[in-house]
Formats: sequence, structure tokens, C-alpha cells
Amino acid sequence: MSDAAQESNPPKPDARPAAKPAIDEEELLRTDLTPLIRIVAFIARMLARCFTRVRTEGAIDAIPRDGAVILASNHVSNADAVIIGAWLTPRLGRRIHWLGKREMFDWPFVGWMARGGGVVPVDRGGADAEAFRLAQKVLGAGLVLVVFPEGTRSPTGVLQRPKDGLAMLALRSNATIVPIGVSNTDRVWPRGRKIPKVGGHATLRVGEPFRLEDELPDGLDRKSQKSAATDLIMRRIAALLDERQRGSYG
Repeated sequence: MSDAAQESNPPKPDARPAAKPAIDEEELLRTDLTPLIRIVAFIARMLARCFTRVRTEGAIDAIPRDGAVILASNHVSNADAVIIGAWLTPRLGRRIHWLGKREMFDWPFVGWMARGGGVVPVDRGGADAEAFRLAQKVLGAGLVLVVFPEGTRSPTGVLQRPKDGLAMLALRSNATIVPIGVSNTDRVWPRGRKIPKVGGHATLRVGEPFRLEDELPDGLDRKSQKSAATDLIMRRIAALLDERQRGSYG
């Protein structure tokens, strides 16, 4: 094509806007408890108490106040994250980071809170290398990350077989792991129900912190190490649950 033709027919600009990143990494790695986080935690506690009684038990005061920490919890209800964040945030005095489904970043208001509340977006359709990288970065910065090793809510309320992600994160970061068992939230806010039921109770139990390097036997190859780490973490979580929810780890 001649120069004249190029000048008379200039290339059209790409009409598609560049994809906006879901999060700002600098914002994600903040350590402070912003007014937004404090207010959301307070409102969540007040709302939860309108629907049910929440008991907290176990080694909450033993959760490290500095350094990389993984809070590893079972997952049976939308109430799990609400209770963990609302009750542990003020007790720890630390920002808690989360793995959350990417779709929430597109929701009005919720997306804004997710960006300012330490949520790492995860594509639940398959292995998400970017989410894993960001989760590693959170732990590498010495922060707190909540992980639901099952990946999604259990449809039965019983502890399900986990994904590989938690063991891999824990082995690579050498973070302190704090097992958490949340019981009866599947009865308070069952799957498929838009709002919680009124009445009943939920229990948040926190286990003793541990590190995999102190618990796993020496000489394991990578595959065996990952399998042993996964089994250890899940059994520590199961021990904190009501018996009906322990499943194959009971």
C-alpha cells in the first residue's frame, strides 16, 4: 500500500478498551486496618448476631500477630467468611487477605469493597496461576491469608477432599498454618438460600498454629510431601469440627 493510501485510510483504533486489572497490587499488600475494613467487620458482627448466636473457641490468642499466616478453614456456607472476618479481624488487629471468586469484582459496591479489602481474585474454572502468584506474594510480604482448601462450599456440610493449592502454598512459603473449623453454618445459611435463617448457633474453633517443616517427616519426595501436607492440614481442621461434619477425616 502506498504512503498516500495509508494517509487517506488510517488504521482504525482498537475499539476494545484495555482490560482493567482486577486489583492494584500495592493496595492488595497493605497491612493496615482501614476504616472500611473496621466498619465492614463491625457491621458483619452486628448482622450475624441478628440471625444466630456465634461462639468462638480455641487458640485465637495463639494466632501470630506478625509474619506470614495461613488461616485454613472448612467451607460449607456463605456465612463462613463473614464469621471469620468479623470475629478474627478485631482480635488479630491485622488485615486479613482472602481468595475470592473473580466474578465479585464485577458486582457494584461489592467489587469496590473487594479491591479495598484484600481479596485476591480467583478464576474457579480451572488452575489460576495468577491467583496463586498473588497469594504467594501476600505470604511473601508476611501477611495473613484465608484459604478454603476445598475450593468451594461443601454441598453436604461434610468436609470434602481438598484441592492441591493450600499444600503448595504452605510448602513454598513456609507460612504458619492456623486450622479453623466452622460448624453449623450450613444450617444457619444453607446453600441456595438468599438470606440466613433466624435462630440456632454457629461455632468458630481455632486450632494451635503449626508449620509443615516441624510436622512432616524428612526424606519425602515432592509428591509425597504435598500429599502428606494436605492430609495433615485437613485432619487438623476436621478435629475442630462437629463430628457430623468431619467426613472421611473423622
